[in-house]
Amino acid sequence: MFRLMLVEDDTKLAALIQEYLSSYEFNVEIISRGDIALAHYKATEPDIIVLDLMLPGLDGMVVCRQIREISSVPILILTAREDMFDEVSGLEQGADDYVNKPIQPRILLARLRALLRRGTSRNKSTQSALTFGDLEISKTDRSVRWKNETSALSNSEFKLLLLLAESAGRVLSRDDILKSMRGIEFDGMDRSIDNSISRLRRKFNDHDSEKIKTIWGEGYLFSPSAWE
Repeated sequence: MFRLMLVEDDTKLAALIQEYLSSYEFNVEIISRGDIALAHYKATEPDIIVLDLMLPGLDGMVVCRQIREISSVPILILTAREDMFDEVSGLEQGADDYVNKPIQPRILLARLRALLRRGTSRNKSTQSALTFGDLEISKTDRSVRWKNETSALSNSEFKLLLLLAESAGRVLSRDDILKSMRGIEFDGMDRSIDNSISRLRRKFNDHDSEKIKTIWGEGYLFSPSAWE
């Protein structure tokens, strides 16, 4: 699930957006004033922000600039302002997308997913190593160290561990994993991912499946806090 901060003072519209997005992979929290948006962002650090411009307390443009000064979190401006200069200004303040109301819910969903994909790609490309407690994964030399010792992994095990680690805290379905690693869809019968997960758990003493959790009916989740 992605945590989305919706800064919107139109309570009816905010509730509709929350209801729609919550039926997909978003957990939506509504903030109705601009002057509390920055503090709430710092306290909760959501994965993505949808921001109105005409807000009580503080204009959305200022909110956008304040958040962008401290974070690269994706920001989508959703506003009734249709002036081209507002759009240019919004993007220059650091917004990643600018959309006019009204918007079809499916289009909003697609734009949010696109922003999150872009952010994930940017993070993946800029991180050469990942560290979670005693686990270190180096993408530069494709090596893994666990409790200060090198772990011997096959190529497919390394790719699977890296994929899970780069998605830490998010459930990946078998279909997600197969598409990413082999470019094929899950046919409901292929157990290769389950077997690889079992081997990884044995190599990292994950007897209780706390490091790589099974989320029944959904897939697998890499727990970032379980590798101490």
